[in-house]
Amino acid sequence: MTPLLSTPAAGRCLRTIGTLLHNQQSALMPQLWTASRALSTGTGQDQYDVVVVGGGMVGAALACALGSSPMTSALRVAVVDGQAIDPAAPLPDASEAPEIRVSAVTPSSVNLFRDVGAWSTVQSARNAPFDTMQVWDSAGQGFVRYSAHDVDASVLGHVVENRVLLAALHRRLSESENTHLVCPAKVDSITWPESEVSESDADVRRESNGQAEASGQGAGASVHLSTGKTLGARLVVGADGGRSRVRSLAGLRTVGWQYGQRGLVATVVTDREHSTAWQRFLPTGPLALLPMGGHYSNIVWSTTESHARALESMPHSDFAAAVNRALSEEHAPQPPSSVSSFLPALPFLGGSSAGGFQPPPRVVEAVGRRASFPLSLVHSGKYVQPRLALIGDAAHSVHPLAGQGVNLGFGDAQALAAVIAKGVSTGRDIGELGLLEEYEAERRAANLGMMAALDGLQRLFHAQSAPVALARNLGLDLVQWLTPVKKRIMSYAMGMEPVR
Repeated sequence: MTPLLSTPAAGRCLRTIGTLLHNQQSALMPQLWTASRALSTGTGQDQYDVVVVGGGMVGAALACALGSSPMTSALRVAVVDGQAIDPAAPLPDASEAPEIRVSAVTPSSVNLFRDVGAWSTVQSARNAPFDTMQVWDSAGQGFVRYSAHDVDASVLGHVVENRVLLAALHRRLSESENTHLVCPAKVDSITWPESEVSESDADVRRESNGQAEASGQGAGASVHLSTGKTLGARLVVGADGGRSRVRSLAGLRTVGWQYGQRGLVATVVTDREHSTAWQRFLPTGPLALLPMGGHYSNIVWSTTESHARALESMPHSDFAAAVNRALSEEHAPQPPSSVSSFLPALPFLGGSSAGGFQPPPRVVEAVGRRASFPLSLVHSGKYVQPRLALIGDAAHSVHPLAGQGVNLGFGDAQALAAVIAKGVSTGRDIGELGLLEEYEAERRAANLGMMAALDGLQRLFHAQSAPVALARNLGLDLVQWLTPVKKRIMSYAMGMEPVR
């Protein structure tokens, strides 16, 4: 065979084949990857290309993205979750009161759902688009109203029950030929290629000019489940929330802090329908009233731990009265900032189609249960290691004051799916550290920018001294009338451009 391969004719033949493979890479690489995988599954394990630990919204979104892309649809994907998942479960009855767990989904996240074919299911269920947002301070008369029309959009986002988003994604998962649900099952341990890789091990790998990394290219990780089953994986994705088992098993450290607050969520009925997201900053934290369709609205109230517990347990009528007082009556405003009287007279500032301050709807009834959860900021020092990537709350969690938590996670899912597709298209190992670091570089910058902005806002509005309150209200007034600034803020919040 060797002499034949060295002939000119054979050389021309090989070059021709190489050119064809390069030109048709997008079509051929998934099949070549599958063939490569099939030759290496004699290990007694269930072999997968990607094992996603966590079948919640972010993990399911990643699995759907991989299954719906022509470049990655041939990859075998396992989704492991501790809870049973029933893709055939009926959607919530629209006549029932909405669940308290909701997400304010940005246009960028909606595009992800459309791309994976899940948005039509969301639209067939209950979802509430909102086209306006009003933010104001209880310690003054400064306010900002944002309108979708200011950025030539029809909506700023959609408020959707988490169970609806999950149902839409799980239905799409069940339609993907190469995606398998492994649940209920929990991760007991993970064996990494050379050893269970710690953060310091990853640093050593970088410093050794890639030699250690390259030596493990052919080996995968092994995910050992509570059921006794073991899953082999070229890439393990931790999408298992803020207390990530995967992150812990990988030895990745986090930084962050507790806010000493709890976020209370509830469903209420208002005296009128609306399509505005309302948020008032109180001395104890922000209170948001979000449209849920019809006369239903969702409450997200960040406050002290003792106050949250009291709100959680009080009678429905008392809770409704407490919300109305907090939104409209308590905390008499200080004198308006001096700038508010002359800003409208400066035509070069532009103005906004959102109009002036509007009073929020009144709550007439609280329905269903209420719940609260502790608020914190957590960020993983690293998102990736060889054979590992973290997404969503496993990598970062933020204060809910702008409803950005799940949207950051969806952004992670989009970015990681794109990097995996790039790896497949170029014939690279999808668990290779160098490839995964491209995902980390993109999302780390975007997430840290948003986290810094949200933490800064929380601290700014938590301060109650008179000079800070005056400056804060002046800032709100300026944003209300500086249309270019307002447009930039809306673009960030809608996911149209990253915070930098």
